[in-house]
Amino acid sequence: MSTPIISANGRKGRIAVTPRSISDGGHPALRQLEMAGYDVVYPAPGAVPTERQLRKDLPGCVGYIAGTEILSGPLLAEFRELKAISRNGVGVDSIDVEAAKRLGISILTAPGANSQGVAELTIALILASIRSIPWHDGQLKAGQWNRRPGRELAGRVLGLIGCGQIGRRVAGMALGLGMKVLAFDEYPMASFNPSEDFSWASLETVLSSSHVISLHVPPADEPVIGPKSIGLLQEGVAIINTARASLIDDDAVLAALNSGQIGFLATDVFRSEPPEPSPLVSHPNVIATPHIGGYTRESVDRATWAAVDNLLQALANQH
Repeated sequence: MSTPIISANGRKGRIAVTPRSISDGGHPALRQLEMAGYDVVYPAPGAVPTERQLRKDLPGCVGYIAGTEILSGPLLAEFRELKAISRNGVGVDSIDVEAAKRLGISILTAPGANSQGVAELTIALILASIRSIPWHDGQLKAGQWNRRPGRELAGRVLGLIGCGQIGRRVAGMALGLGMKVLAFDEYPMASFNPSEDFSWASLETVLSSSHVISLHVPPADEPVIGPKSIGLLQEGVAIINTARASLIDDDAVLAALNSGQIGFLATDVFRSEPPEPSPLVSHPNVIATPHIGGYTRESVDRATWAAVDNLLQALANQH
């Protein structure tokens, strides 16, 4: 099937669009690209593109609204006309940023566009974990009347590792549910003090004092939840990861789930998407969602308009 093109004139070149949430071409913000005089191409409508699909459709593109696909330095070097890559979010760890800089390709992000959606999913995963909602749903649909005792959030401690735009929203919601919140951040915002039940703390204190731990940091040199840190955790702690798959050590977390040291894992992110079948993903105390944190109508709208505006501005500055 040939690649769809929505612009008829293409006076200024081509722009590729790959985020799964908009790569069917239906979002109204993409019309701005056409109105600005660009052809718009979709290498893999509704899916994460392969390198083969990118090699087929990116040559000749001056702009690129990118999803979560891996963009290595050697791959970027093949697209000589490319001037700017715009993300409909903040994550750039799938892009070789240093190579892009050497090649003169601008990298643009949309800070805050997905924050509310990710924060709300975080709270949903916390509730789903401690009340075993997916497990109970599966039991009932299988014709079984089985129950697990849950826990109440009021009075429990939520530990936030990373307290930026998403973490601060999660903190506010958790406080509204009656939780106490401990937050660690390498660059804490001293002015953020929403309640007497909120406090900044060291990483070790967050790890050792929390009933629920939620991750909201970029990739680190080593997993935040791994062999070194799991020994600090309270028994039965729930781990929520809506940030990056590399923040947890899969083998160590699986062992901790089996021993009961970790009670629950809820994750929206995976090293490869979709993930390969694994004992971790299929574990009865794991809730796995297919990277839906920013996949709300509101988040998609904010992120898409921001990505389009950023890209058009960057391309305009090239002239």
